[in-house]
Order: sequence, then structure tokens, then C-alpha cells
Amino acid sequence: MLNKSIKALVNYAEANGLIEKADEVWAINQILQVVGADSYEEPAQAADMPLPEILDSLCDCALETGALTENSIVYRDLFDTKLMGVLTPPPSQVQRTFAQRYAQSPQAATDWYYKFSQDTNYIRRDRIAKDVKWIAPTVYGDLDITINLSKPEKDPKAIAAAKLMPQASYPKCLLCRENEGYAGRVNHPARQNHRIIPVTINDSAWFLQYSPYVYYNEHCIVFNSQHTPMKIEPATFRKLLDFVRQFPHYFVGSNADLPIVGGSILAHDHFQGGHYTFAMEKAPVETPLTFAGFDQVEAGIVKWPMSVIRLRSADDHALVELGAKILAAWRGYTDEAAFVFAETDGEPHNTITPIARQRDGKFELDLVLRNNITTEEHPLGVYHPHAELHHIKKENIGLIEVMGLAVLPARLKEELSLLADALVCGADIRADARIEKHADWADTLRTRYTFTADNAMDIIQKEVGVVFSKVLEHAGVFKRDAAGKQAFLRFVRSVG
Repeated sequence: MLNKSIKALVNYAEANGLIEKADEVWAINQILQVVGADSYEEPAQAADMPLPEILDSLCDCALETGALTENSIVYRDLFDTKLMGVLTPPPSQVQRTFAQRYAQSPQAATDWYYKFSQDTNYIRRDRIAKDVKWIAPTVYGDLDITINLSKPEKDPKAIAAAKLMPQASYPKCLLCRENEGYAGRVNHPARQNHRIIPVTINDSAWFLQYSPYVYYNEHCIVFNSQHTPMKIEPATFRKLLDFVRQFPHYFVGSNADLPIVGGSILAHDHFQGGHYTFAMEKAPVETPLTFAGFDQVEAGIVKWPMSVIRLRSADDHALVELGAKILAAWRGYTDEAAFVFAETDGEPHNTITPIARQRDGKFELDLVLRNNITTEEHPLGVYHPHAELHHIKKENIGLIEVMGLAVLPARLKEELSLLADALVCGADIRADARIEKHADWADTLRTRYTFTADNAMDIIQKEVGVVFSKVLEHAGVFKRDAAGKQAFLRFVRSVG
């Protein structure tokens, strides 16, 4: 089977442009070396298998030779990435091809690069396909819901091995440019098949890559060449708009720069973008605004559960200038009546989640007002999903959720299925430890629906969308009632 699997991988690499015909013998020998074998016989035909099965077969062969020492998902991932790494073209070649495609059009370049990032197995298509996704209609439009299953769970042996490893500082984090080609370890993913593209924004060196977990189409990450902390400042708006000028078919946004309302990696300055239209982008402006001295900028409050000011103009410099003015005003803004405090005990609370795009020949900048204050009643955050929603979503609300895509924990795949069965058969949900956290929610659903085997999951998915819209309402600083709308306008007037 070894010979057939090697031949199949070489054929795959050639068919997808990773190597050329002249590279075949070299590629075979590279794979032999990684697998720990020293001989090869040309098979009558290659094994007819998709890439994940080819790599699984070669991992099994490596277990037999001793080249792969542990048969668990973490070790197999490290090993099959090493295999793909020997077939992945070097960075210089990848950057040249990207530049050639970009000369045709920015979209031609990203189309090629996205496919390339999947063909190298850096983005594992088979795992992304396992994610559960659906669209949920709400009063704010159709929200995207996904239960993320593509991140592998750590196995006990790998966890134990990681605890015994000395503290490493290379690469400094998962985003650093030094990940390109890195072999990985049990507590850091292998990246031999990873290639990044240099981009210049605001006259500074950044890089473009795709997220290996692609929560939406062409989910990209734009990251600083330097390991420097996240910071929302006027230069952030300049960088975002520079990026969408170069890639007008992409949006790009930044997580906020404070805990609770920020992303999972605050230590490395980065943005997220992609080729996707979120519900927030589709949401209309419901309250037009004007700002003195910015007649060339259309502005307004967006009909969205969170507090969003949309700025729109053909003049991107004006957007940066007005965005900076709004940011400065918000950083220092306190409105006790609306429970908005710029700081408490010297700790700052106000920041912004910004998103940039081009639409109909104009630049747009969405500024989402954020506040990370906590109280005894809401220790995880006042403007964070409250405890009654934690059965569905407890995690921080970052950029992706802000725009209308719920990234829900893997546990919900089983829990929602069990809950649907329980609602159909009338079981005692509180008696089942696996789903008792959903019991109060289920009680309210039972008063509104008659559940059958045919409709139960459809109803649950629809209602998960409703819960997610409430999650976003909780994260909104200014509520959507009359008092909240008046408070929002008080802030707008304070900008001047």
C-alpha cells in the first residue's frame, strides 16, 4: 500500500500545481524520507483515494516504520503536515505567482491563493465540511449560525506531553510570520505547508494569509509583520481602508483591543476579512446622522442589535479623520444614565470594533461601539451575553459575531440533537445531565410549539438564531428601546 499511496500523493500534487512532471522522482524520494522507508516500486496504478485518505494511509505506514511515534490526532496532524510541506512550493514562488495573478486582478490573485491554501491541506477541506451551518431569520435579517467542529480536540497524551515541554518562545504566537514552514510541536500546530503573502498598508509591512478554520468564504487574516499588541487607533482605520483599496472584493475588520470585547489573540496586531457578505453589511441605516465639517461623508446609525455608526464616502481620508474623531470621543465618554463609563479605577472600558469595505464605488467604515465593564451581577461583562444565554453562547463576542455569524461550541451538535429528541418524546430534560442546561429554554419553547420528529430540529435551529440575536443585543451598549436610542444620540452629539 505504501507505493500506491506515495504515487497517489505525487499525482495529487502534480494535478493541483504543487509540483511539475519533472519533480516526480524527487517528490517520491522526499516522501520516502519522511515516511521512513528506503525503497519504492512504481505501482501499476495509484490508489484512487481523496487526499485525507492518502495522508491517513501514509501515516499508518509511518507508524509501522517508526517515523510516526504516536497514533493520535495531534501527532498525525504534525506528521501529515510534514508530508505536505515537502510538496509545497517555497515562499518566493508562491509570492511570485500571487503577484502575477494580481496583475490580472485582485480577485484572480485571491481565488488562486485560496485554492492553493486548500490544496496544500493547510485548510483541511474534510474538517471544514464537518462544521454544522444554517441560516436563521431574525428581525435583524438572516443571521449565520455555525457549530465549529474543524478544530481538532487535544488528546490526553498530547496534553500530558505539552505540560512536560519547556516553555517555548518561537514562534511568539500563532500569527507570527515565523510560523511559515515551522515544524510545530504538540502544543503548536505544524505549518510546513503554510505560505503567506506580503502586503503594505499605511506604509508598513503586513502579511495576508487564510484562517485554517475558515468560518466563512475566504476567511483571511491580515497581520502585522511585527509581534505587537492589538491597538485601535486612527492608523487602524487607515490600514483597513488601504487593504480594501487593494482588495476591493474583500471586507476587513479588526477585533477590539480590550479583554472581553476583543478577540482571542490580543498580543499580535491583526485583522480578519474575506469574500463574504454578513447580515450587518446588509442592514440599513435607520437614523441618518451629520457631523460638522464632514459634508462629504454619509453617516447613520445602523439597524442592528449592537451600536453601529456607518460612515460612507468616496473620500477615504475623510473617513479616517471622522473615524478618529468618533474614536477619541468614545474613548473618553461617560453617560451614567446609560451605564456607560469610560473607565473605573483607572481601567479603560470604551473601544471600537471597526469594519471596512468598498460598496458601489465608495468606501464604508462601520464603527461598532464596545464597552467591557463588569459588575457583580455580570462578572463576564455587562455588554456580553448574560447568564441566561450561556447554554448557547458564553464566549466573547468578537468581530465575526459582531457582523452576524455565531461561532458556537462543538458541544451543541450533540446537545441540540438530544434536545430535539427530548422535546418530541416529552422526556424530562432536567433529568439528563447532558442537556439540563437547556431546560428553562425548552420550557418556553414547549409553550409555543408542538414538536414532532419532522419539525423539532428546524424549530430549534430557528430559535438558536433568536438566542444569538439576543446575545448581540446584550453586547450592544445602547439598547434598542426609546431610552437607548436617545442615549445613542447623546453620544453622537458629544462628538461635535
